[in-house]
Amino acid sequence: MYCVYVIKNKWGKHYIGLTNNMSRRVTEHNNGKSYWTKSRGPFELIYYEAYRSLEDAKMREKKLKQFKNSYTELKKRLSNSIEILTESGGG
Repeated sequence: MYCVYVIKNKWGKHYIGLTNNMSRRVTEHNNGKSYWTKSRGPFELIYYEAYRSLEDAKMREKKLKQFKNSYTELKKRLSNSIEILTESGGG
């Protein structure tokens, strides 16, 4: 199983990623084992989607990271789970 996930730090910054082991990956983010999230934690998992196909998961991650309609719609669906920071343009 492959998961596309969104994590958020206490400043409201979001990170979108892909993993085959959610627990391990969130721990890595919080322990500074990921380049982008190294100095930006701690992080909280706020959303994930599970896929059987790696190709499908990669396609979804790419769509979300393009920050177009896919990410905008996801933020609307999760409006009570994430803080949308208008001054920084979101995640």
